Amino acid sequence: MRSQAEKGRLFRELHQRPGLFLLPNPWDAGTAKLLQSLGFEALATTSLGMANALGRVDGDNAVSRAELIGNCRVIAGATDLPVNADLENGYADDPKEAATILRDAAEAGIVGGSLEDWSGEKIYDFNHAVERVAAGVEMARSLQVPFTFVARAENLIRGRPDLDDTMKRLQAFEKAGADVLYAPGVKDLATMRTVVSAVTKPVNVVMTGGDPDLTAEQIAATGVKRISIGGSLSRLALAAFMKGAREMKGGGFQWMRETMPTGDLKAVFGKRA
Repeated sequence: MRSQAEKGRLFRELHQRPGLFLLPNPWDAGTAKLLQSLGFEALATTSLGMANALGRVDGDNAVSRAELIGNCRVIAGATDLPVNADLENGYADDPKEAATILRDAAEAGIVGGSLEDWSGEKIYDFNHAVERVAAGVEMARSLQVPFTFVARAENLIRGRPDLDDTMKRLQAFEKAGADVLYAPGVKDLATMRTVVSAVTKPVNVVMTGGDPDLTAEQIAATGVKRISIGGSLSRLALAAFMKGAREMKGGGFQWMRETMPTGDLKAVFGKRA
């Protein structure tokens, strides 16, 4: 089992090497182990996936801070891979208070994490948003393990489709010291190129809502460093669940032919992280 410091160094190295890497999003220990078994190099938590598992609507802190940190601990402890955490807005408006969630996440075994510039009701004013990133950077640098801090600009998914302001924020977040820059809602190759060309730090793109016909190779050509998928695998799993449940409700069981064999599950879950 890798130490947390080793995971933190490995995660940094993934951001420094040429090309992009894929960052799938498990929502519990089992999905984390399954993703590791496929050879992925790092993982990221998903607020939507966790909310789905709890039967709640994602957004506006539907999951408590304690629940989020608990989920981080479960996922980080289940895998030998570095884990990046979706830390919402830090559950606070105040910069220093919000930044404390990075410390709590690190104590739970996480080696990377993001903070949003969204309060739950509005996009933070520019200067306030930059202060929050600066506080996050300060906290990340104070931790005992290498920690990759991700700054998120939420404009494009919060009813504010202002790409110029989004890039202005990302540039300011980079200047404040963020390790990775992330603007959810960047969906097409042209916009990816525009965002990547505006900054020098690694850029994360989430494919939720993006064109599913795009390939990782095409996205890599834009200069994007990493691709995540948010709660998409959770929604895929629930779609399969509902398909089988509907067939069962109608008296059919052919869906059982599509289930994962118990032996395959034992082969993955029987291994120690």
